[in-house]
Amino acid sequence: MCGISVLIRMNKDIFDPTSIKKMSDVIHHRGPDDEGYVFFEPTTSKITSYSGKDTPESVKCANLPYTSAKSIENAGTGKNTIVFGHRRLSIIDLTPAGHQPMCYQNRRYWIVFNGEIYNWKELRSELELLGHKFQSHTDTEVILAAYTQWGKECLHRLNGMWAFVLYDTKDQSLFASRDRFGIKPLYYWYSPEGFLAFASEIKQFTVLPGWIPKLNKSRAYDYLVRALTDHTSETLFEGVFQLRGGAAVEFCIGDTPQPLPVYQWYSLKYTPFNGSLDTASEAFRKLFTDSVNLQLRADVPVGSCLSGGLDSSSIVCVVNTILKAENKEGIQKTFSACSHVKRFDEREYIEEVGKIRQIETGYVYPSLNNLFGNLDEIIWHHDEPFGSTSVFAQWLVFKLAADSRVTVMLDGQGADEQLCGYHTFFIYRFIELFRQGRWMELTREMKVVNKQFGYSSFIYLKAIMFYEIPQSFRSLLAKVVRKRTIQPSWISLSESGFNPDLNIADFRKMPIITAFSQLQLFFTSLPMLLHWEDRDSMAHSIESRVPFLDHRLVESVLNLPSEYKIKGDCTKIVLRHSMSGILPEKIRSRKDKMGFVTAEEDWVLTENSDLFRQEVEKAIVSSRGVLNEHALSEFEEIVAGNRPFSFVIWRWICFGRWMEKYSVIN
Repeated sequence: MCGISVLIRMNKDIFDPTSIKKMSDVIHHRGPDDEGYVFFEPTTSKITSYSGKDTPESVKCANLPYTSAKSIENAGTGKNTIVFGHRRLSIIDLTPAGHQPMCYQNRRYWIVFNGEIYNWKELRSELELLGHKFQSHTDTEVILAAYTQWGKECLHRLNGMWAFVLYDTKDQSLFASRDRFGIKPLYYWYSPEGFLAFASEIKQFTVLPGWIPKLNKSRAYDYLVRALTDHTSETLFEGVFQLRGGAAVEFCIGDTPQPLPVYQWYSLKYTPFNGSLDTASEAFRKLFTDSVNLQLRADVPVGSCLSGGLDSSSIVCVVNTILKAENKEGIQKTFSACSHVKRFDEREYIEEVGKIRQIETGYVYPSLNNLFGNLDEIIWHHDEPFGSTSVFAQWLVFKLAADSRVTVMLDGQGADEQLCGYHTFFIYRFIELFRQGRWMELTREMKVVNKQFGYSSFIYLKAIMFYEIPQSFRSLLAKVVRKRTIQPSWISLSESGFNPDLNIADFRKMPIITAFSQLQLFFTSLPMLLHWEDRDSMAHSIESRVPFLDHRLVESVLNLPSEYKIKGDCTKIVLRHSMSGILPEKIRSRKDKMGFVTAEEDWVLTENSDLFRQEVEKAIVSSRGVLNEHALSEFEEIVAGNRPFSFVIWRWICFGRWMEKYSVIN
């Protein structure tokens, strides 16, 4: 797990070599164990490697074609067209052989890589049979060999999470890729000073010539009003883009294009599964166990996040089963966030897992004082504002893990989106029953959901009717609704035109639940969560892994009938069935849902309302005209009980703090 910095010159101006060092220094947290650089001069075929202050002496002394004792401090300006920089968090092969930037095949191919390829051992064996030789025991070198053997098609053979930039010195071509679901980040930005930059975090661009932090108003609108980020290739910074999950780019350095020719190398295909629930559950259990087993591969301590819900508890219990078979269960550690407010606290479920599995568990209790005391630092690490204080709870969990000297953590992201874990999926379940003419089931399931969760059947009926009217009328109605509800009085930006449901109506060739899952996996939910996961973990130099996002598992689950995922008032059905005898029954039968939540609602509405009022007032000023005084009026109505509680209060506060922290210009 690491940090990437890449500069590509597009004009004849000379590079300042300190720029790549500044990019690397600003993400020291992503790789405190090692740093490296390589400068390329294509016109002379000159390649020069450099070390930095965090490069270990053992690396400088290693006799490898990609290590060097030359200091980046002494790098000359030269005519370098391309510069690679890398920060390393050592996970696999802790020796100097794991140093990056790494090369392969007589220094023809070079790579900077962030992530983990979990099936690297299997791929290495296959490549060795094809004649490839290896100097390290790293997944990085396996990527290089795989690219040498299969070209860009090698991506389909990789099981893991990654962002990498690979340079072919012979063809002078650059190939960059991001994993299927965008677990690991990769951003790019064209500087007006005449160069293209790639980075793991947006803040790396802030130290480069030509940087102007200008607000992307459309994406700011989506964040503030729709609570959406990371749903497009754009960011909240004008001109800064990200490769989306499953995307790649390939181009020749001599004619660096603008914009980049990004293409989608991965997409989910729908092939209906026709077997029984028992068969599906058995297949799920095998795939899930194999995913967890692969993701336990590390040369450093591995722990787990544990919220007490189905997803994280399943991971923890499967890990425990695997470790017990190896007589290693004593090394297992879990880390959890709890609350002193009972209705937000899951400690009883966490303790149930710990008691039955005899696992050591560490706890944190997020507090309001700690939140605001750490907020500027958290915002700096996240690059962009985030949607709720649950990010803070997760932040504290990773901090506790780091304090406990755990370097790798397994977490449950991705389960809800594919297994219908969010209660929003009930709407699409009912729409599907309506479309299939299963009226009795529809009536029965609506009653069950109403009884269990108190959701109004009338709301569901309105949703059904909206999706079943002709497209032309639905579009007209959506415009009317947006005028009334999507243009709040507290914001001074115009509605950006992004429709978060744009993919749903067009997915008529697959069940609507499958379509909605895909929307959540690639647009509206998971990309945000993965952004937060990456920043919270890497801020504490921890690699976070997400076993539910093994692509084999996701592809299998997406093809299952809806009834195997959601029915009546029960979600994640195939997971519950597959975990029979593995999960404590108290967890397996849970129907409520929380996760790493905080008592945010109580914080706002009780004795701390004055503190939040002050923060809203500051946000209005810091937003430089984006927010107006109506935000404060709406806040007062919420506190007075005249409006329901809304997380929009937090978005105002976080947005204002972000504008201030990054000196963003409106």
